[in-house]
Amino acid sequence: MKVEKQGMWFYLFCFAALSACIDPYTLQIGKYKSLLVVEGLITDENIPYGIKLSYTFQSADLATPEVTDAVVYITDETGNMASLTYSGGGIYKTDSTIFTGQTGKTYTLHINTSDGNKYESDPCQMLPVAGVDSVYYGKEEVPGTTEGKMLDGIEIYLDSNEGNGSQSYFRWTYEETWEFRLPYPQAYIYIDSENIIPVTAIKDHCWKSNESGEILVDLILPGNSDIIQKEPINFIQSDLSDRLTVRYSILVKQLSISQKEYDFWNSLKQVNENTGSIFDTQPYSIISNIHNVSNPDEKVLGYFSVSAEKEKRIYINPQDLGEMDLPQYNYGCYEIITNPGLYSR
Repeated sequence: MKVEKQGMWFYLFCFAALSACIDPYTLQIGKYKSLLVVEGLITDENIPYGIKLSYTFQSADLATPEVTDAVVYITDETGNMASLTYSGGGIYKTDSTIFTGQTGKTYTLHINTSDGNKYESDPCQMLPVAGVDSVYYGKEEVPGTTEGKMLDGIEIYLDSNEGNGSQSYFRWTYEETWEFRLPYPQAYIYIDSENIIPVTAIKDHCWKSNESGEILVDLILPGNSDIIQKEPINFIQSDLSDRLTVRYSILVKQLSISQKEYDFWNSLKQVNENTGSIFDTQPYSIISNIHNVSNPDEKVLGYFSVSAEKEKRIYINPQDLGEMDLPQYNYGCYEIITNPGLYSR
């Protein structure tokens, strides 16, 4: 009996010791300093360019503090200046009838905030970019979040022309638009039990659009590999999205970037993707190309990008995927009869 009691006390001691190792910890944050965030891209495309300005904020429950009263302009190496006009949402835009980026020129972003701070970007040269040969797709299987489970779908790929024989850096973005059909469109307008009006023009076709959020960059080495082949752009899981049900379109843009910008995007990608494990790359400060003129020690987030651009669009219809034997998307809708001859959807 004495031995049994000692064993019991031993287990209780182990439990207490283990419990003591899992004490709650409340993070003590000192004085919080809001930082300026700059997002912007100018290309050689004849469109208005946008520069978005905001500040970091401490709580996820707060709205993003937007910079609405700054003076923003862009200069080139010859002294030409293009002023940007505030258009709402913290975004300042150029006038496309006055300013268009040109390959070979060097541009600098200037930001003067209402609190007297002046910010400038590093001078950024717009490098030429190779053309896009083709954008195409193929059936692929990718690992899912559940161990051992594979996801079926299509991968959008890009092939590009040969480079210029030197080390090159690229970034890609895309805009996708797709048409889909509602399984049970609105057929009646319910006012009350005595007034149910049939819809004369039933709308069962809709469209969605989406811009890329993933960071897509690559380094192309000179020599035999001085070409871009089968660069993965976007994976679409066929049974998880309605993108491939009626008609799908994707516009892929290829951008030329400097080594410094490549390092910025690549570092940001690693920090964003490698999270959740103590063995992952630990977060670290990403170097911006924007600085406070009078206070170089102040950290600024974001990047002012200057890139030449080439683009290509493709369309995909369901009949194009017939031989791939992909799983189909199911809306999961059902009907409930609520009145003779009428359906509640």
